[in-house]
Amino acid sequence: MPKIHLTCFILAPVERVFDLSRNIDLHKKSMAATNEEAIAGTTNGLIQLGDTVTWKGKHLGKTRFHKSKITALRAPVHFIDEMMEGDFKSFVHNHHFKPVENGTIMIDELHYEMPYGMLGRLMDRFYLYNYLVKLLETRNLMIKQTAESERWRQFL
Repeated sequence: MPKIHLTCFILAPVERVFDLSRNIDLHKKSMAATNEEAIAGTTNGLIQLGDTVTWKGKHLGKTRFHKSKITALRAPVHFIDEMMEGDFKSFVHNHHFKPVENGTIMIDELHYEMPYGMLGRLMDRFYLYNYLVKLLETRNLMIKQTAESERWRQFL
């Protein structure tokens, strides 16, 4: 099962970074290139424990739907979103937040599994893994830039 592990330092308090990471509106803005929009469940504001959100966006040349649920949440240090419906065989995204003296260390751990056996593994190896890393990096950069400026106030 592939695993993506990303770490990002953000010069902002952990509570702010945690809440920006759960903010549906900021997520939509970070995924503007894929026209991602929340179409069901929690469609704006902060997603909470037990909430679901269904995303619609254009990925890999096709409109795709991805429904996830917040299955764990311990403010302001951790939450998990898990795919309920979508193109993956499994998809679990752990979000960790570690307060440090001058900011927050944000850690993403994404575990996912492709369907289609060997064909899915080949697609992942040669394309999907890097695509997902770039999506997460884009999202994390938006969180960082927003948290480190006064723009965070428009989302929280």
